[in-house]
Amino acid sequence: MRCPYCGSLETQVRDSRPAEDASSIRRRRVCPDCGGRFTTFERVQLRDLTVVKRSGRKVAFDRDKLQRSVEIALRKRPVEPERIERLINGIVRQLESSGETEIPSGTIGELVMEGLRTLDAVAYVRYASVYKDFRDAHDFSELIGRLAAEDKAAGEDGPPPERAEA
Repeated sequence: MRCPYCGSLETQVRDSRPAEDASSIRRRRVCPDCGGRFTTFERVQLRDLTVVKRSGRKVAFDRDKLQRSVEIALRKRPVEPERIERLINGIVRQLESSGETEIPSGTIGELVMEGLRTLDAVAYVRYASVYKDFRDAHDFSELIGRLAAEDKAAGEDGPPPERAEA
């Protein structure tokens, strides 16, 4: 592993342990040349994935980009980091186990929306507004109306009414 400080290729692993979600290995490293310390993460990758954009352009799948977009949607929302990591790991696992090496960007967007829908409704609306390219307030009200109808059909009428104190 190349040292991010001096570029030396002779870094040494000082400590290895499973990361919090047990889907990766966290390695503490030190560079004998400059003394710099840094952390790397090692994950299993089943296959190299390519994302096919709407324009037809192909780019390598970037897990970090997926994570950033999910975290932006969830910014300032009360969702535990472990749940976010599980969502991202689940999406990546679905993509890798699909058997396809070229994944349309729309497929990834739909998987993210499904995951956010179950994780946090506000983050879902935020993500959908960018993913579906909302143009005006009507687009938001339409989506929120559909969410409310789905929740009502599922028996989730929202929080219970507050009781009056005697």
